[in-house]
Amino acid sequence: MPRRNPLAGVFAKYAAQATITHAEHVTPTMRRIRLEAGRPIAFPYTPGQHIRIQLMDPLSVQGILRPSETLRTYTIWDLSPDRQALELRVHLYDGDGIGLRWAHEARPGQAVTFWWPQGDFFTREAPYHVFIGEETAGAAFGPMLRALDASAEVYGVLESEAPEHDLPMPGARALRRVHRHGAPAASSRVLLAAVADLDLPGNAGAAYVAGEARSCQMVRDYLVRERNWPRPSIKVKPFWTPGKRGLH
Repeated sequence: MPRRNPLAGVFAKYAAQATITHAEHVTPTMRRIRLEAGRPIAFPYTPGQHIRIQLMDPLSVQGILRPSETLRTYTIWDLSPDRQALELRVHLYDGDGIGLRWAHEARPGQAVTFWWPQGDFFTREAPYHVFIGEETAGAAFGPMLRALDASAEVYGVLESEAPEHDLPMPGARALRRVHRHGAPAASSRVLLAAVADLDLPGNAGAAYVAGEARSCQMVRDYLVRERNWPRPSIKVKPFWTPGKRGLH
């Protein structure tokens, strides 16, 4: 009798099955991918958290030999009121990784296995909120903004390559939009200059900084050194950096 892999029960407990029902561009470099499970998804979820899409069976020989090629992380853009479907906004960066390949090739009808939400990148109680990042950050900021009360005071900067790459944000939340127009997204001076121009009401708020790792560090250091923000008030979530895969 074959031995049962002791991890099989863990995978079954924390993984869910769904089918892609929509896959389309919302900007030239961002795809909307909708997953429908067909029944309520019974996991706890806070807007801003991510799921892990299973791109290779982690119990297969290849999955065991190359675990870093097994899963890729995507923030939940929206969870339907009946909890039977969720949407992703996936940035199509330059590269050839397996996560990028999945995002390009995703089509309606394809089956998907995903792992329950993880992460602590979500809003917290504060007098006001500051959101800073680029295209990849927008996918997390959307659900976080949607979760805020309508009376919440919001500031921030969202950078992209050009206006046609601006990801629409929910509601009437007005984040300042800036554009690189060919300048590097890594260690972005465009983003840092826009942050320096922000008129913020002191340093008692909560800041959420996401996107390219070195840009995140530059922004955090600026807020701490130049604006006297307490470091614990700044939540940083690096999503990518040149030459490194699977940073999530």
